[in-house]
Amino acid sequence: MVFKMRSNVSFCRDCDNLMLETPRPQVDNAIAALSDRKNDWLTIGIPERIAYLRDCLAGVKAIAEDWVKAACAAKGIAPDAPLAGEEWIAGPVATLWNLRLLIKTLVADGQPTPVAVEQKANHQTVVQIFPDNLMDRLLFLGFRGEIWLEPGKPATQGLVYRQRPSEGKLALILGAGNVSSIAPADTLYKLFAEDQVVLLKMNPVNEYMGALLEQAFAPLITDGFLNIVYGGAELGSYLCQHPDIESIHITGSHHTHDAIVWGSPSAEQQQRQTDHTPRLTKPISSELGCVTPILVVPGNWSKADMTFQARHIAGMVAHNASFNCVAAKVVVTAKGWHQREEFLQQLYQQLAKTPSRQAYYPGAQQRYQAFLDRYPQANPLAERTETIVPWTMIPDVPPAADEYALQTEAFCGVLAEVSLEAENAKSFLAQATEFVNQHVWGNLSCILLVDPTTQRRVAAELQTAIAQLRYGVIGVNTWTGAVYLMGAAPWGAFPGNSLDNIQSGVGVVHNTYLFEHPQKVVVYAPFHIIPTPVWFADHKNLLQLAQRFALLQAAPDLGKFIRVVVAAFKG
Repeated sequence: MVFKMRSNVSFCRDCDNLMLETPRPQVDNAIAALSDRKNDWLTIGIPERIAYLRDCLAGVKAIAEDWVKAACAAKGIAPDAPLAGEEWIAGPVATLWNLRLLIKTLVADGQPTPVAVEQKANHQTVVQIFPDNLMDRLLFLGFRGEIWLEPGKPATQGLVYRQRPSEGKLALILGAGNVSSIAPADTLYKLFAEDQVVLLKMNPVNEYMGALLEQAFAPLITDGFLNIVYGGAELGSYLCQHPDIESIHITGSHHTHDAIVWGSPSAEQQQRQTDHTPRLTKPISSELGCVTPILVVPGNWSKADMTFQARHIAGMVAHNASFNCVAAKVVVTAKGWHQREEFLQQLYQQLAKTPSRQAYYPGAQQRYQAFLDRYPQANPLAERTETIVPWTMIPDVPPAADEYALQTEAFCGVLAEVSLEAENAKSFLAQATEFVNQHVWGNLSCILLVDPTTQRRVAAELQTAIAQLRYGVIGVNTWTGAVYLMGAAPWGAFPGNSLDNIQSGVGVVHNTYLFEHPQKVVVYAPFHIIPTPVWFADHKNLLQLAQRFALLQAAPDLGKFIRVVVAAFKG
């Protein structure tokens, strides 16, 4: 049975947009229908699951252009502008790549063979999972992606394909509103990695995606394994407490998570946390953002190095108007680095020349004003308007444990700068590792920028820092947003967060190798990435490249690969 969910139109106070709200009786009917099918999903064999994935691959390809047009309209981007390539990459491309990797996983019976396996002295297994084919090796020259498993844990994979569950489950996904591939990727993970049927509630910010996903994932919806509903916080609360919902996954803020788990912010929430009596008792996984630090390891940089890495950080700030859970938020430098002032000046220049973008995500102006109120030294690099939050640098933020810029995710175009009392790369790596672990909120994402000469000179200290950093995703010379795109890598916070101190969340998604005990992902890249990375704000040919990349991900072949390479080198 198929339920058509979009029937009532109401006003969303949170997003100031018209949204389509599913009537409560239809929501209940959808839950009942999914509950009836949850055990049937367990009987669907691997060949049939691959067929579903291939149908969804074709479905995403068919609606890709409409998908991007809708996202561009919502974010104030001209669909024929180079910047529209961002929406191709973050939407259809990421989803197509994820689908293709899941097909590869199921062809391997849920246990694809990694590129390499290394055993560290502390009984920690490190597996290389990227690149695992010639095409990716050539497209991502010099990249290497590793999964570090939890120390002492085995490198086991594909639990649901080794031991099929005896009973099915119904999962609720509370979709993200910022990046359009998050909701479909989370849905696919619950279905194909955790063996759960899915009720997806669209976020009011991008509920326009729902109709498109209904088309793309029509086979799963028609057969009763997926349904999509629409509404705001009230519906979300109702669904979380519904007795037939057996697990929940949320991408959003830790405030929303705590309201779900402990109740609305009030004396009751505080009392529940004190008494360890959560309002929600069913399993919940989450990805909740981060104050992402960029550790600029001191070295002897050329002018070309300065320019490239300043562009790199500017792209980490500006991508998606800075409404990313892994947007650059704190640049950490060594006070004794002889090139520190020169580098910061170059960073100012690169951000200043990056065009402003529409602040489409609700609450951006209020969050921005909160930073301005606390930091009179904040330096806006363009004009602020009702629809624009300018890229803004906040220099000389103290490296203190309770500092607002270190404890609050701005979720708008703010970049703080902190300097540590370090003179060289060795002392900086040790200090910076302790600083971000102890004093910067969140444990999802961290980036290190380190030139090749310094990498060789302090190789042992660099590896120690990487091992000690308590982040789920670490990029060495690459933005962690690139790791999100590579669906093979587990995506989530460093393990160990608790419900009453949730930080960046619990659990992982993506993870198409289906490793069962991931601790962190580390992706290494060259200091100068060639060709121009797709997340650079000044990429000249991003739209054509992204469109060609989508075609390649949908059906790889040599001709499409060559066209992608040609487009990439025009960037």
